[in-house]
Amino acid sequence: MGRMKKVGPTRGFGARYGARVRKKYIRVITEMKKPHKCPRCLTNKVRRVSVGVWECRKCGFTFAGGAYIPETKLGAVAKRTARRAAAALQA
Repeated sequence: MGRMKKVGPTRGFGARYGARVRKKYIRVITEMKKPHKCPRCLTNKVRRVSVGVWECRKCGFTFAGGAYIPETKLGAVAKRTARRAAAALQA
């Protein structure tokens, strides 16, 4: 019987760590590696520089975000709350 070729982000894991862990790892890594939208110039050129540091390859804008995604759910809530508070102060 032939051997199955391992492909994708978990290619080096082999049969170790369990199917569920490998599937979660694939989901996180593929989401991290894809290009994300820049908050300044709105192009899909944002890449991860290091853990929590993201950079747009077009405009050079560097910003802090989540470890695996540029904007976390908690960060989105905080931004929305700050925007509402600023609007309430102006009104």
